[in-house]
Amino acid sequence: MIKLFGQKIGMAQLFDAKGAVQVATVLRIPKHIVSQIKSSDHDGYSAIQLGAPISKKVSKPILGKLTKNNIDTPLSHFIESVSEEDSVKIGDTFDVNYFSHDDMVTVIGVSKGKGFAGTIKRHGFHRGPKTHGSNNYRQPGSIGSAYPERVVKGKKMAGHMGHEQITVKGLRVLSISQKDNTIIVSGPVPGPRRSYIALTKETV
Repeated sequence: MIKLFGQKIGMAQLFDAKGAVQVATVLRIPKHIVSQIKSSDHDGYSAIQLGAPISKKVSKPILGKLTKNNIDTPLSHFIESVSEEDSVKIGDTFDVNYFSHDDMVTVIGVSKGKGFAGTIKRHGFHRGPKTHGSNNYRQPGSIGSAYPERVVKGKKMAGHMGHEQITVKGLRVLSISQKDNTIIVSGPVPGPRRSYIALTKETV
């Protein structure tokens, strides 16, 4: 399975043959170049490393590595796919043409960060009464008893919310644009606009 980078452009709506609205997400797929092929004999595992020119800043060690492999494109970000495909060679390219219509893909992204959130927003707690002299509006309530004299691990409390890695499976490729290097997949994709995700084609 080859894993590629994708940039979330935004969400859209598509209409199917019956006229029903279908939620979709537009992803831009940059051109990837195979920068290294790892083998179990030399590296301990078999994998294919692909690089993408996402950032203009490339360190000198990476430039030296690319020059050694006769790659002229300044690749800044790299992603590995555990694979034993013998047909793939250094310098081969992968882009939006790797996907086909109606392919099922898996997306790995980082969700939007919500900052420090209370228990109502973070865990869906109910608020307290607003009348009859109550001062308990958004307090979390008791967090334990006299025993075991500590806060139990995993207790639902206020804290940092969001900015977590999320994997979404079973998204269908609805449209492919070779002109814009974009694909449209069904359903939502984690992360804000212009964020990067990892995209993998699912095997049937």
